[in-house]
Amino acid sequence: MAKLGQAEVYAPRSVQVWRAVLNWLAFFFQIFAQIVRGTPSITQVLSYIGLRHPLLSSSSPSFKPLPVVELPQLKSPSPEPEPEPEPAAEVHISDCKDGDDDRCIEKLTVVLDLDETLVCAYETSSLPAMVRNQATEAGLKWFELECISSDKECEGKPKVNYVTVFERPGLEEFLKQISEFADLVLFTAGLEGYARPLVDRIDLENRFSLRLYRPSTVSTEYREHVKDLSGLTKDLCRTVIVDNNPFSFLLQPLNGIPCIPFSAGQPYDEQLLEVLLPLLKHLSLQKDVRPVLHERFRMPEWFQKHGIPASGCTL
Repeated sequence: MAKLGQAEVYAPRSVQVWRAVLNWLAFFFQIFAQIVRGTPSITQVLSYIGLRHPLLSSSSPSFKPLPVVELPQLKSPSPEPEPEPEPAAEVHISDCKDGDDDRCIEKLTVVLDLDETLVCAYETSSLPAMVRNQATEAGLKWFELECISSDKECEGKPKVNYVTVFERPGLEEFLKQISEFADLVLFTAGLEGYARPLVDRIDLENRFSLRLYRPSTVSTEYREHVKDLSGLTKDLCRTVIVDNNPFSFLLQPLNGIPCIPFSAGQPYDEQLLEVLLPLLKHLSLQKDVRPVLHERFRMPEWFQKHGIPASGCTL
């Protein structure tokens, strides 16, 4: 009877223990499954909890940027009939200026955009700490900056904004190597009160021979803040512009190099050194960069697809 009573007392507790063990095993299995599926990124975590911070979204217009990298096309086992090609834009490339033949092989001029091309900047007070921490752990260079805003405070004094700036990987080496075979020009649609101190920080060696800000941009029938290269030179044979927003160079589409936008969520980006630098070195050897760029990017046709006729472009 004593043994029977003892069994009756301990039997329920052993069942509870087994249930607890099974629950723990199930819990660890769920964790293991999450690890196998992969850890979510910062952006995914924010979207999971219903928070999609505006700093994580690109400030560029809503269009699919053209990647500079040329990817090989995969062979399809059952090829579909190719759609009829759209009519190509009528493109006329003017000859280089007459005169000394060496004029067409003068030093290349490289015009560089700032935001989302060389750096990305966010208002410090609105930047999630996890974004900064993730970038720091990945080795991304960043710094904080005081910028004078065009807005005024109550007392009439200029308002000071605090921003956190992330440098695109390889930025310093990129500017160093480009300056060895090209003249560098900084052309941003940003205001000078914000852009000037920022460029002072990333261009300690004064490699930019010229800096242009928003007042130097023009408005067109199709877009505002367009960067007109004719203000720099009348001979566009040896001038290129690199910008994450193709509409910035819609007046000279044959001189544009569209690049993939950069954000703090891309700490392992390789566009500057692995993609743009080799292309610019190749262009530096060409008498006229425009045929090469047209063959590679077909920008007049791209603008035509977006409702901007070739007649609206200065070629």
